[in-house]
Amino acid sequence: MKNIAIVILAAGKSSRMNAIKQLEKINNKTLLEITLEKVKSIFSNNIFCVLGSNHDQIINKTNSEDIEFIKNKHFENGLSSSIISSLNYFKNNKLYFDGIFILLADQPAIETSYLEAMYHLFQEKKHLIIASNYGNKLGAPVIIPKKHFSSLLLIEGDKGAQEFINNKKNEVIYPIQTTNLLDIDTKEDLLIYQNSFLNS
Repeated sequence: MKNIAIVILAAGKSSRMNAIKQLEKINNKTLLEITLEKVKSIFSNNIFCVLGSNHDQIINKTNSEDIEFIKNKHFENGLSSSIISSLNYFKNNKLYFDGIFILLADQPAIETSYLEAMYHLFQEKKHLIIASNYGNKLGAPVIIPKKHFSSLLLIEGDKGAQEFINNKKNEVIYPIQTTNLLDIDTKEDLLIYQNSFLNS
């Protein structure tokens, strides 16, 4: 699995959470740890985590084994800046990949089997974008092949690669398998998700 870079985006200020969202806990694990552990159960290397706001606090409270952290100095420019930071990091360090697998640190309900299904699709069709289907739009998690890297460097704003993906729908496929793509953005979201464990 050396041909793909796994990039977890976790650089945001979490302004709607009024706390360091990446360190908020569900079942005694932080949101970031939940995502990192799922990724590490599938991939053994080339795992990168982009941090920005609260960089030091997050690193100090996160198991960094087998994880390479990328600091996004321009995190206030939104998710797009984190994707650009990762691509520039790869270029500066002469790291070459067939694709970049972009995940968000605040989607704890995504199943490992879903991520595996995305990866296997990419192995079969490396020229296509493998995205997640939200019904009315396509989004992350998403695998974007290297032929689009130069175009990704031009994206802007806080929608990350979403607009880019949706403008290329004829080059996008997604897994047949579905998963829970819930984003945890607020304390209320977190509480509802925590309670879902208690009631299950």
